[in-house]
Amino acid sequence: MSSAPAAAQVIALLQLLAGRPSPQPAATLARELGLPRSTTYRLLGVLKDAGFVTHSEETRRWGLGIAAYELGSAYSRQQPLQRMARAVMTRLAESTGQAAHLGVLHGSDVLYVIEERPLGISPLVTDVGVRLPANVTASGMAMLAHLPAAQVRALFPSGAELVQRNSGADQPETVAGLRSELAQVRQRGYAREVGRVTPGFQTVAGAALDLNGLPAASLAVTWPQDAGDRETEYATVVKDAATELTSRLAG
Repeated sequence: MSSAPAAAQVIALLQLLAGRPSPQPAATLARELGLPRSTTYRLLGVLKDAGFVTHSEETRRWGLGIAAYELGSAYSRQQPLQRMARAVMTRLAESTGQAAHLGVLHGSDVLYVIEERPLGISPLVTDVGVRLPANVTASGMAMLAHLPAAQVRALFPSGAELVQRNSGADQPETVAGLRSELAQVRQRGYAREVGRVTPGFQTVAGAALDLNGLPAASLAVTWPQDAGDRETEYATVVKDAATELTSRLAG
């Protein structure tokens, strides 16, 4: 912990707040953690900006914020999701002979939580723990296509939020373009991207839905473009895998 004192202080601060039944004054937090008040206020300010703590001007007390709740709920969602998806992802990688990955939406990003690679397949940028803009990836587009339109508008209110990763790849640059591509994804039944994430590679992805019909995860397969046109073949396998995981999520 001594090699990263600021990180250790942040963790200790969040753990202290999590262990209290109600918000606490900054002076109390500083005293119990043995930190200078200036350091405590600086850490609280950073955490407040990120949404992990809240501050009441009336009581001058600090408590956990919505981001801390989201982090905990994401863990509770992903653990059973990963357990149910692991075998599906293994079969997906084995049946295609290509890298298969499972992603979940985290705001306007995709967070990759499972990657299965057959022997001889090189690692990809979509490794476990990596986050990428949802509008760039097939995984993200597959899930965005199943969100209510109002939620998509909230995530991408203007073209400024549409991250462009590789300028040479075809990708939506406006909100109207995003809506049009999402409509195509829904009609096609899967999302695809060519060279957006990594030049020379192509991906197809399908969404697994929860009991409310909302996207719980995306299942995707990525392969080198020089391996030939495998889109239709892989898309069929991906859609079947997504349907299987949807059934598992429904119990």
